Amino acid sequence: QVQVVEDGGNLVQSGGSLRLSCKVSGMIVRIVDIGWFRQAPGKEREMVAAISDRYGTEVSDFGKGRFTVSMEKASNTLVLEMNNLMPEDTAEYKCNAIVKTPGSTGTYWGQGTQVTVSE
Repeated sequence: QVQVVEDGGNLVQSGGSLRLSCKVSGMIVRIVDIGWFRQAPGKEREMVAAISDRYGTEVSDFGKGRFTVSMEKASNTLVLEMNNLMPEDTAEYKCNAIVKTPGSTGTYWGQGTQVTVSE
């Protein structure tokens, strides 16, 4: 069994910063892919930033220059540093991980954390 738990969402003013964390726990052999996604009401889910075997570290176009993603290997935690936040960044942020376990490989989602950016 694998669990994905996010933290760090909050209400912040425009120009502010937030640090989101995504901690993966359980019977982990290897985290193959892990990333942050977001979805605003009435809009499609979109990738924010991710680390994968195939593509390495990726940051979406809207996050380039503002967002940084890194992996804290010892704790299996993906950290998303978001700076210069804007109201358009308001969304529910969810973490997804593709995890290899002793018996299989599966996809796991966290519950999500809300980011709200005021004018």
